[in-house]
Amino acid sequence: MADRSRLSADAWVEAALDLIAEQGVAALAVEPLARRLGVTKGSFYWHFDSRDALLEAALRRWETRDQESLAREADRIADPRERLVDLFRRTSREMRTHVIYSALLKALDHPSVRPVMQRLSQRRIQYLALAFRALGLNRRDALNRARLAYAAYVGFLQLILQLRLQRIDPADYDAYVEHVVDTLIPPMLA
Repeated sequence: MADRSRLSADAWVEAALDLIAEQGVAALAVEPLARRLGVTKGSFYWHFDSRDALLEAALRRWETRDQESLAREADRIADPRERLVDLFRRTSREMRTHVIYSALLKALDHPSVRPVMQRLSQRRIQYLALAFRALGLNRRDALNRARLAYAAYVGFLQLILQLRLQRIDPADYDAYVEHVVDTLIPPMLA
């Protein structure tokens, strides 16, 4: 077993992301995180100058993973409509990244969080707009459809994760996702 007193910076970053997913950005603090990891605060300060430095490293990791995952998974499908359908279905599953996203929405007043969320949202909307353009929509319609699709994604996360509305049973949820796909993704126009 590895010596936990020599915890890597990566381990601290992953633990920070776990804590953000579970309790939000405000809960991220050095001492409780060290206790959780079974190490001293000294281990933390070996890698980071402050809690904010850890938060920024965690946000960079999360943002980079999100960008890489989107490109890697979606770009493997050549057909533009099937690529969008796959993206909608894949991103509809509740994953750690969605929980982190929702927690970060609650922390938009933090100076490190807001720019990350702005970049990520802009990048996602632009990706969707390009995907809708590939279906044959004109620039304005593609951008509007992208904004609508992204707003549906963010809104649903808010309803389920932040407002904690009653969970939908799996069959009804799958039907909802298919309805979103049918509503937002037109057939190829060109």
